[in-house]
Amino acid sequence: MKAIVVLSGGLDSTTALYHSVKHYHEVEAISFNYGQNHVKELEFAKFHCAHLNIKHTIINLDFSCFESSLLSGGEDIPEGHYEAENMKSTVVPFRNGIMLSYAVGYAENCNAQDVILGSHAGDHTIYPDCREIFTHHMNAAAEAGTYNAIQIVSPFNHLMKWDLVRIGSALGIDYSKTWSCYKGGEKPCGKCGTCVERIEAFEKNKLVDPSDYE
Repeated sequence: MKAIVVLSGGLDSTTALYHSVKHYHEVEAISFNYGQNHVKELEFAKFHCAHLNIKHTIINLDFSCFESSLLSGGEDIPEGHYEAENMKSTVVPFRNGIMLSYAVGYAENCNAQDVILGSHAGDHTIYPDCREIFTHHMNAAAEAGTYNAIQIVSPFNHLMKWDLVRIGSALGIDYSKTWSCYKGGEKPCGKCGTCVERIEAFEKNKLVDPSDYE
């Protein structure tokens, strides 16, 4: 079978990429440049695809009419844990729905069967388009709307980020070549929600996060 991995260049989707390479006969990756502050993540998406010798396609999307602190020109990225109310400013409305729709069309076009999404249980609190119910309904739409009955697969939906670090470490992923920070600096800040969650995930595995933080 052939799978298309939605690859941001972050820890979650990179783990999904390596996991997919182990479980599918053929894998491609699709990434999106949508005006995110942390566009540096795409450099790491390119790195891992080159390392694995798989085809990588970057799609430009215009999200300029959306309001989110995650996008270039938006308000400052909040610092702290994802549980804080102000973290909702990082939501890009229906981002995964838009990207998955594109990925499903891409999969149909290149005769793939599955689209892989790296969302996990820790995402669900503030990101409605990472929840299992969302993936379930998007999968039903993809299946009904394609000749190949494309499936959207979210293999980590019941796992936490520290589980992904454990899985990825066993797969030999170089996590220093991933980008999680939502800010657009040269180094990850270590203070925004995604940095805090990432650091905690490594600590729970008694590992040191290899990111070079500010």
